[in-house]
Amino acid sequence: MQLSKFTDYSLRVLIYTAARHPDKVSITELAEVYHISRNHLVKVVNQLAHLGYLETMRGRGGGILLGQPATDIVIGDVIEAVEPGFDMAECFSLGTNHCRLTPVCRLKGIMNDAKTAFLRELSRHTLADVVGQPQAIIDALQLEPARTK
Repeated sequence: MQLSKFTDYSLRVLIYTAARHPDKVSITELAEVYHISRNHLVKVVNQLAHLGYLETMRGRGGGILLGQPATDIVIGDVIEAVEPGFDMAECFSLGTNHCRLTPVCRLKGIMNDAKTAFLRELSRHTLADVVGQPQAIIDALQLEPARTK
């Protein structure tokens, strides 16, 4: 199983934004740090803002901040919100399932149980858990330290 790039980028944006807190970050900054297309990141940031995970401000002095405390952002919830469909196999999609084994196959139930366990485990962790010590992330990305309020 592999999460989509959109989900991967969503998690990276949240981690970076949390590590830089209380500083605002920009999409250009994110694109440069992660070597990801700015156009892709605009879509990611817009979706995360729409979901309430980010707050965006336009214009001079604008930028991106977390839309809620990192302790309230549950990783499993983020993945479920941004991962399209989360169909692990053709039989999970009612509209496009053409597998002739579906009526008798038990694999779908097993895979569904695995997906449920996967999301349950991710739901035990918040963005704050993932970020841990923000300075370690800042050091790994070779950034200047975040300013403090």
